[in-house]
Amino acid sequence: MQSDKYWVGTWRPHKPRGPVAALYGSPGPKYALPGLIGSAQHDPTKCKAPVFSFGIRCEKANSNSSPGPTYLIPSNITRRGRNGTPAFSISSRSKQPLLFRAPGPGQYSPENSEKLIFHSPPAYSLSGRSKAGSTKQLPGPATYTLPPMLGPKSAVTTSSPTYTLCGRSKSGSFHEDMAKSPGPAAYKAVDPYIYKQKPPHFSMTGRNFIPGEAAQKPGPGAYCPERVTFTRAKAPSFTFGLRHSQYISPFIMDVES
Repeated sequence: MQSDKYWVGTWRPHKPRGPVAALYGSPGPKYALPGLIGSAQHDPTKCKAPVFSFGIRCEKANSNSSPGPTYLIPSNITRRGRNGTPAFSISSRSKQPLLFRAPGPGQYSPENSEKLIFHSPPAYSLSGRSKAGSTKQLPGPATYTLPPMLGPKSAVTTSSPTYTLCGRSKSGSFHEDMAKSPGPAAYKAVDPYIYKQKPPHFSMTGRNFIPGEAAQKPGPGAYCPERVTFTRAKAPSFTFGLRHSQYISPFIMDVES
């Protein structure tokens, strides 16, 4: 048991006389039991009375479902057909067909049949220039060019061999890499100490000097002997705080501007 010097006042920790609800964690009223009224979400462990629902009025039956008395059958129609005397209808008189009228001698023009029956000389007519002919744009003399007489593209005369200067092609040259294999510089040199015996290595460090009078040394105030816990037992340490309960409402403070 710890000493009484760590407590303030007459209060000391003790066992509670009765159960405290805040010490026990339970779901509480967040889970609701199923009800005993109604048909939806009824308690399955309890008896449920029969339930009746209020129906709605059915739609009107379709009037075209059966012939019924909708159709009016004439009185002169029997199962053997139409019964009664022959009936005739009154209609208008049809038009008489026109008589064939043959053409007379004055209907013909024999003077207009000279070119069809007799030989006639050629005849020419004078008419205006049509608009379609003006839209045709024919090329002028300057549109055509004569073939050149100099150079390799001469179509009339023979030309001497010509040569062009171009860059060296990589395909087919003497330095073309056909196998596409890496060269000696593509590999990294392996450290020989990996597959051979490695000799001892020494490193060069700076020279250490003995601190003199001009060296900066820590004073008495640089040490904290009260924090040393290696040579003696450490005193108990406490933090300022309290245990928060999930049932305590948060503290709200209205700050007026």
